[in-house]
Amino acid sequence: MRTARCGSRTWRTRRGVLAAVAVALLAAGCGSGPSLENRGEVTAPPGDSKHLVVGSAGFTESDLLAQMYALLLDEAGYGTEILSVANRELYEPALESGQIDVVPEYAATFADWLNAKANGADAEPVGSPDLATTMKALRDLAAPRGLTVLDAGRAVDQNAFAVAASYAREHRLRTLSDLGRSGLKVRLAAGDECVRRPYCEPGLKKVYGIDVTGVDPKGVGTTQAKKAVQSGRDQMVLTTTTDATLDEFGLVLLADDKHLQNADHIVPVVNRSRAGSKGVAAALARLNTVLTTKDLATLNREVDSWRRLPEAVAKRYLQDKGLL
Repeated sequence: MRTARCGSRTWRTRRGVLAAVAVALLAAGCGSGPSLENRGEVTAPPGDSKHLVVGSAGFTESDLLAQMYALLLDEAGYGTEILSVANRELYEPALESGQIDVVPEYAATFADWLNAKANGADAEPVGSPDLATTMKALRDLAAPRGLTVLDAGRAVDQNAFAVAASYAREHRLRTLSDLGRSGLKVRLAAGDECVRRPYCEPGLKKVYGIDVTGVDPKGVGTTQAKKAVQSGRDQMVLTTTTDATLDEFGLVLLADDKHLQNADHIVPVVNRSRAGSKGVAAALARLNTVLTTKDLATLNREVDSWRRLPEAVAKRYLQDKGLL
């Protein structure tokens, strides 16, 4: 064990993810303190601490990525621990303050989140379907906060739309453009915010010409939403590109061939003063050469459907790819 950098609590080893009490401590303690942006420390040279805390947002995919990051850093000679924190409102300040050293993030989503934090909730979004544009905006926003955004990987977790496989075969649908050209009327199972989000109902209509007749508010990628499409009550469901359970409901994704969705590539974000070194960047970059969106969906399935432990799944995957 080692002593935490704030207060007197201790961190468990990497194999034992911290319990919910740590989240409460983060919220009440130094994790909610002033950011580096306001302390004039962002010009310090990149740090290379040999003991790093890897953050996870506590859902399956984030847990898997955090485990892979930790294993790769271990392989490179770093000591690692994992801290599971429930939401970005808690873990991002902890990343700035140095309680957390590295987290897996999503490029466009994190860029827009930092932009809103810096410029207000009504700020014009900076995330876009173009990865290079998104990464530039993200890095510009992250740097003043003492954060370094490493290179994006191949894996992308974006909003996606699925239909019943039988429906796709009947109407010869492979892409969202195909659906727009078909003239079919579509009832969409999604979150109730879909009616106003530019990347949901308005975008489907404007970019693809899809005749969305209504939104069935069953949530994003929920079992209830998928069953509505499986039964024919609805024709399409809003989910994600790494959804691990589509096959179980007889559903298939339609390709976003006109790039309606933003570039939510997986990116490691690090605290510059503790983990901004070339060694950390090189260790984590090894994952970028192998991990694909399809791989990530498969790994999610192993945890969610097959009830395997994220650490075991992550370790086997890295071993299979020759990274351990």
